[in-house]
Amino acid sequence: MNAKPTARLLRRARSLWQRLAALLRRKVLFRYRLVLITLVLLAVGIGVGAVWGPSGWFPPSAVIVTVVAGGLLLKRKSLAFLLAVDAAVLLFTAYSLDLSQVGPGLLVTIGATAVVAYLLSGVRERLGMQGLSGERMLLELRDRLRAQGELPELPHGWGGTSVLRQAGGSSFGGDFVVSMRQGDRLEVAVVDVSGKGVDAGTRALLLSGAFSGLISAVPSGEFLAHCNDHLIRTALGEGFVTAVHLSLDLDSGDYLLASAGHPPAVQYDYGAGRWSSTDAKGIVLGVMPKIQYTPVKGRLRPGDAIMLYTDGLIETPGEDLDAGVERLLGAADTAALQGFGEGAQSIVDSLSKGKNDDTALVVIWRD
Repeated sequence: MNAKPTARLLRRARSLWQRLAALLRRKVLFRYRLVLITLVLLAVGIGVGAVWGPSGWFPPSAVIVTVVAGGLLLKRKSLAFLLAVDAAVLLFTAYSLDLSQVGPGLLVTIGATAVVAYLLSGVRERLGMQGLSGERMLLELRDRLRAQGELPELPHGWGGTSVLRQAGGSSFGGDFVVSMRQGDRLEVAVVDVSGKGVDAGTRALLLSGAFSGLISAVPSGEFLAHCNDHLIRTALGEGFVTAVHLSLDLDSGDYLLASAGHPPAVQYDYGAGRWSSTDAKGIVLGVMPKIQYTPVKGRLRPGDAIMLYTDGLIETPGEDLDAGVERLLGAADTAALQGFGEGAQSIVDSLSKGKNDDTALVVIWRD
């Protein structure tokens, strides 16, 4: 007889808990209040432990932990309150103990940390992200950009590799690669956004997504024209973009190559045993509307290869670009002897040494 009232009571308790949990999820600030209360109690505990606790277990400098945690987890108003509590704890500790334990060095260190934490909290609050979620998002974007730069799997008899290196060792830069394979047709584009490093990284992230969609949706001969139209519509005044686009028939080896203000692609002729520049030319993207980019035709025979690259590999201040291209061809000759796969990395290593510029290199070869 008592089973039914007990079951009814459990259902009511479960329903009440579900409503309470939903309310807490909607009240996002409640989570921040819990964090604030926890950090305040931790700061007060450090002060009490420093005065009355075991010697050496609660140093006043431990308050800096609450400052750093607050900068990561709290909004600015809550952080300001926590910093006021930390200041009170330090004053209480200095008054109760020897003043040498809360000296000027400690106060300056905690003060500088508090300023940095407050600035970081403001940035995270404007982004609508607290904690490490912003860093996780950037890591995911970096991984997506790197995965996008990898070439698709090629059929037997073909090989390809890509090397991306950003200025200053950054994870983001202005050079990127987009590619797509549909059956026996391979589409590859190497793009260089004006600027370098993190400054160009934001635009590169946006454009890589747009160009990746275009390369799989428009005819091969119209890819650069559509990219130019996209930039004219969305990026006026933000600088120019150069690109080179390769459309390769993996069955016959015939290709179409179009360029928009990009350094000339180079082709390796296995029969002649040398590299030579291609003739594809065109105006940079995002400058003039309704431009048509006429591709040049070519063919990769067994043993041949084609190389697409950005100006970070050939550009040196005060030097003509032709000299840089000649230097690239010399490094490419060595790469042909090593094997195109391993040689691509050695080309980037040798030509980007001592430079602070974004670089990208793609090599496609036929066995």
